[in-house]
Parts: sequence; structure tokens; C-alpha cells
Amino acid sequence: MSDGTTWVGATAKQISRAVRRGDASATQVVADHLEQISITDPTLDAFRVIRGGEALAEAEKVDDQEDLANLPLAGVPVAVKENTAVAGMPTWNGSVAARTPEVVEDDHEVVRRLRGAGAVVVGTTRMPEMGLWAVTDEGEGATRNPWDRDRTPGGSSGGAAAAVAAGLVPIAQCNDGLGSIRIPAACCGLVGLKPGRGVVPSDLGITNWYGLVENGVLTTTVSDAALGFSVLAGRDPIKLVEPSRLRVGVSLRSPLAGVRADEPNTSAVATASKLLVQAGHDTVTANPPYPQTLGIGTLATWFASAYRESEHYQLAQLQPRTRQHIRLGKWALRAGLVRQSQRDAYREAAIRFFADNSLDVLLTPALAAAPPLAEGHAGGSWRRNMSASMKYAPYAAPWNVAGLPALVVPIGTRPDGLPLGVQLVGPPDSEALLLAVAGQFEVLNPWQRHAFI
Repeated sequence: MSDGTTWVGATAKQISRAVRRGDASATQVVADHLEQISITDPTLDAFRVIRGGEALAEAEKVDDQEDLANLPLAGVPVAVKENTAVAGMPTWNGSVAARTPEVVEDDHEVVRRLRGAGAVVVGTTRMPEMGLWAVTDEGEGATRNPWDRDRTPGGSSGGAAAAVAAGLVPIAQCNDGLGSIRIPAACCGLVGLKPGRGVVPSDLGITNWYGLVENGVLTTTVSDAALGFSVLAGRDPIKLVEPSRLRVGVSLRSPLAGVRADEPNTSAVATASKLLVQAGHDTVTANPPYPQTLGIGTLATWFASAYRESEHYQLAQLQPRTRQHIRLGKWALRAGLVRQSQRDAYREAAIRFFADNSLDVLLTPALAAAPPLAEGHAGGSWRRNMSASMKYAPYAAPWNVAGLPALVVPIGTRPDGLPLGVQLVGPPDSEALLLAVAGQFEVLNPWQRHAFI
């Protein structure tokens, strides 16, 4: 229990252990979190739908189970990103105009796995329209960063990050197409892992953004991130083992020409580098390949993904920024700019980069600048939204194209008090290693887990 009277603020591991032992009931844990949501969320707008009665009924079912020993998330309240199917609900995709009209009959596979592990879905979290932007602002209201409510919690998993950072849930399911887990993690001082390609079921929308999207979780601790990842990947819980001496590449190079990390973000990388050396690892400068064709192909794929998904919607009802994105996607497809061969070639180049430099892990900034203001994006022009997203968050997207695992971990704070993070990237099947390195950061340089407001 976090403070002796409520389970709000406890980790997922603490909650599940207590419920399995009989020291707490899932019903009480969920009730505590629902009460906190009712108090805090009106000023954050993290949730689209709150499943109050349904969540309590599901918690009672967890309590009624005779054998809780095999439920790694027994009684843990979780949030699900609104573009992920939850049985008995329509699937929202960032706005009223993008909501699917029908109620879905079945959970998405990752939701099924969470529930199968004993978790209770307390609600669905907000995202920008169609998940296209690194700011979560629907138009009717902007989701706010718990550390500074004038700022965005990032996107597209902004609602998930705000909910976890404010202590409304200990763990939130989310997904990442061009940084949508890692950008909010950096904005809100959380641990966010994008698994490598094919490790966790994805299957979102028509094309899964041409294979760029991966499902994952946002948490306040590395051990909770490891637990959530294990459940989503259908694996036994990962035991975080301190890694032996690693060779870590360090790069400040931006994937986007003309955009560089600001001083707080470069300082965060310097701090992380020192911590790695303190932990017994070797660090070397190693800049990954970011060819110009990568940027063009990534943009074309991003645009085309929106165009393909828009076949479900009435175009005139979508926001102007989204409509322009869709128009560009139609053009990109007709121009032949969306090429699987190009994405495959970059994946090979990225894997070769690790091998040629004998790297176990790559360290980069997580962001280039402070999170933008929370409001004013949904009604803004496409150009303005593109500029806002790309200028502060250019470092995540290449690793979706490469399909490599990448993780953001908190490292200190900006001068204005907002959290700072760094990004760790690894070769295929290195999720456990990235989590282990993040765990070393957590021991050597602990962070404040919540922004209680």
C-alpha cells in the first residue's frame, strides 16, 4: 500500500502481490483508483471512457477466483488506449469523427492477455485524431501533462501517459507507430518500451501503419515495465538480471536535418553516459545511419497509413490537419513512395550498424526540446502540427521503421521542472537487456514516480 490508506500510487507488482496473498482485494484496489480518477481526471482529460461499474464487477470476479497464484497482474487497474478494441465498447480513434460506430464483441489480443493475467480495465485513454500527432488535443479538450498542465503529455499515447504519471493507474497499455509510447514517456517521466517487430501482437487498423506499430506499456518503474511487457508478449515474467560489461554507442545526431537536441536533453545523455560508465559499461560515440531517403519514405508511409485508415470515415468530419495528411497519403501511394523494400533495407542497415560497431545498446536523446503547449493544435494547420511534432520529437521514428526495440527511461528534470528522459535502442530480441540497463539507471539515479496534483 502506498500510504496506508489507499492503493493509489502503488506499483503493479505491489498490488498484484498483495491481492495474491489476500492482503488486499481487487475490488478495493480498483475502487481506490476509480475514486482518484473521478477527482483528478476532470483537470487532465486523460480518459475517454471510465468503466466504473464494469470495472468493479470485473474486480469482484478476480476476487472470487480460487487460484490467484498464476495471475501476475491480479487486481491491477489498467488503462487501454482508445484505438485498441475492448469488448462491449466502440473503438475510439482520437475523436468523435474517427470512432467506429459498432460495439466490438471481442477484446484485442493484448487486452485479452492483460485480463487473463488478472488486470482490470478501468477505462480507455485519449489520443489525437487517428493517432497522427505527438500532441494529444482532440479539439473539444486537450489532455494535459500532470507535471505542468499548460504542456502536452505527448502523443499519440498522451492520455495513457497522463493517467500513469498522475497515479490514476499503475500501468497503461498503449502503442507506438513513430514514437507514440516513447514520446509521452519522455514528456511525463515514465518508462516506455516499444518492443521489436513481431514480439507483441499488434494488428491495429487496416495496415498496422504498414507494420510500424507495436503495442507496449507505460509505467513508473522498470520492474512494472518488465512485468507488463512479459504479459503482452505471452512470456513468463522477466527477471531483471544486472548485465555484464556492455559496449554502448552514444549519439546526439538527429534523424531530422536542422533539428538538434537542446541543452537539457544533451545534458540528460551526458548524465546517462556517466551512469553507464559507473555501472561498468564502455561508451563510444557511434552515429546510426539516418539517410535522407529514410525521412522521405517514413513521411510517405505515415501519410499513406492515414489515407488507408480514412476509408472508414467521413472525410469532411475529420479535422483539417487530418484531412491534409490523408490527401498527402493518397498522393504518396499514387507516386509509389511507399515501399516495403525501402523499409526492409533500413532494417538491415540498422541491424548492421549494431554489428559493425560491436554495440550492445545505443543511447540517444528521447526528445529535442520541451513538450509543446497542450492546447491549440486540433484546430491548427497541418503545417503547424507537423512542425510542432517533428521539432520536439524527432528521435523515435527510425526505430519503428527498423522494427528494433527501443525504450525511454527518465533521467533528471529540465530547469522548468518537467521530466527528462533518454532513449535506449537495441538489436532484435534485446527487450530484456534494455530493461536491465534501464533498471541500472533506476538504482543509480532514482526518479520521482508521480506528479501528484
